[in-house]
Amino acid sequence: MSSKTVTQTLNEAPLGLFHLRAVLTAGMGFFTDAYDLFIIGAALVLIKAQWHPSSAMIGLLGSTALIAAFAAILSAFSPNVLWLLIFRFIMGLGIGGDYPMSAVLMSEFANTKDRGKLVSLVFSMQALGLITGPIVALTLLSSGINPDIAWRLMLGLGAIPATAVILLRRRMPESPRYLAQVRGADKQAALGLKNFAGNEVGIVDEKEPTRKLSLKEMLSQGRYWRLLLGTAGSWALFDYAYYGNSISLPLVIKSVAPHATDVTSIAWSLIIFAVAAVPGYILAFMTIDKIGHRRLQWLGFLIMGAAFGVIGIVPNLTHDILPFLLIFGISYFFAEFGPNTTTFVLSAEVYPTSVRATGHGFSAGVAKFGAFIGVFAFPLLVKALGLNGTLTITFVFAIVGVLLTLLLPEPSGRSLEDISPVDQTPTYSKTGS
Repeated sequence: MSSKTVTQTLNEAPLGLFHLRAVLTAGMGFFTDAYDLFIIGAALVLIKAQWHPSSAMIGLLGSTALIAAFAAILSAFSPNVLWLLIFRFIMGLGIGGDYPMSAVLMSEFANTKDRGKLVSLVFSMQALGLITGPIVALTLLSSGINPDIAWRLMLGLGAIPATAVILLRRRMPESPRYLAQVRGADKQAALGLKNFAGNEVGIVDEKEPTRKLSLKEMLSQGRYWRLLLGTAGSWALFDYAYYGNSISLPLVIKSVAPHATDVTSIAWSLIIFAVAAVPGYILAFMTIDKIGHRRLQWLGFLIMGAAFGVIGIVPNLTHDILPFLLIFGISYFFAEFGPNTTTFVLSAEVYPTSVRATGHGFSAGVAKFGAFIGVFAFPLLVKALGLNGTLTITFVFAIVGVLLTLLLPEPSGRSLEDISPVDQTPTYSKTGS
C-alpha cells in the first residue's frame, strides 16, 4: 500500500463507520441546538397566556437565544419574563459556539465524494429537533399537566441531549486536517485519525506541509470578503425568513385560525415540520452532491421565495387554514431542500482550513443576527402590516439571497484544498450557476 498524507487519506477514504460516528457526534450538537431554539415557539403560546407579554417582549423571548447564538435548566425555573430572557441569552452563547464546531468538525473528517451528504446529515439532525419539540409539547399538554408547568418542562428537557453532546465530544479527536495543515502536528494528526478510524483507513505518513493563514491576512484579501458576503449575506437573509416564520409558527397559525386551541396550533406546526420539512432534509442530503451545493441553494431560495410571494399577494389566503398550510408547507420543503441545508454546508467548505471555523462562525453569527431581527420583528410586522405584508418582505429577501449565492464557488466534487487554497485565488466553477 502506497503511503499517503493525512489530507489525501481523508479526501480519498471510502464512506465508513468512522464517518457515521462523526455524523452522530457533530449531529447531536445540532439536534440540541434545534430543540432549544425552536421549542420556545410552542412555549410562547403558553407563556403568552400566563404572563401576557407585549408583542415586543414576545419577539425578544423568541429571538434572544439567536442574538448570542446550557442554560436550559435555568430557563425552566424562570420566575418572570425578564429572567427567562436572560437565561435564553446565556443558552444562546453555547448554541452560537456549537454552530461552526458542528459544521467544520464534519467537513474536515469527510471525504471529497460524500462531503455534502455528510455535512447535510449533521444539519438534518435539526429536523429531529424540529419535530421533537412539538411532540414534547403535545405530550405534556395532552397529559393534563398545568400549562404553567408544561412550558417549563419543555425548556428544561433541552438539558438532556446537551449532556449527551458533552460526553460524545470528549471522545472525538481534534481534526486531523487542521492538525496537519495548520499546526504542523503531522504525527499527532496521523495517530488521531488511526485511533478514530481504526482499520478503515490506510497508513499515513508525516509529510503534509504546514500552511497558515492568519485572520488579518484573510481580511486583507478581497476574495475572502466576497466569500463572506456570499455565505454570511445569503445565510442572514435566509435566517431572517426561516426563524421568523418557524419560531413564531404556532402564533402564525393562531392568526390564520384564531379559534384554534393551543393543542391544535401546535399539532398543525408538527404536521408542517413532519410532512414538509423532514422530507426536505432527507432529499437534500441524498441529492446535494449530485445537484450541486450552490445550485441547490439558489433553486431553494427561488421556490421558497415564490411561495412566500403567493401568500403575500393572494387575497384571503391568510384567512383559510388549509390553502395556507399547503403553500406554507411548500416554502418549508424548499427551505430544507435548499438554503437551510446549503448555507450550513457551503460555509464549512469555501474557506481554507486555518480559518474555516472562523469563516463559518462569522457567517453563522451574522446569520443569527438576521434570525434575531426576523424573530423579533415578526410579531411587530404582523401587527403593523398583516401576515400578507410580512411575507411579501420575506419574498424580497429570498430573491436577494439568490443573487448573493451566485458569488460563491461550486464546491461539489472538489476537495477542500482545491476549493479555497491559501496560496492562490480560488477558481470559481461555472457548474451550477
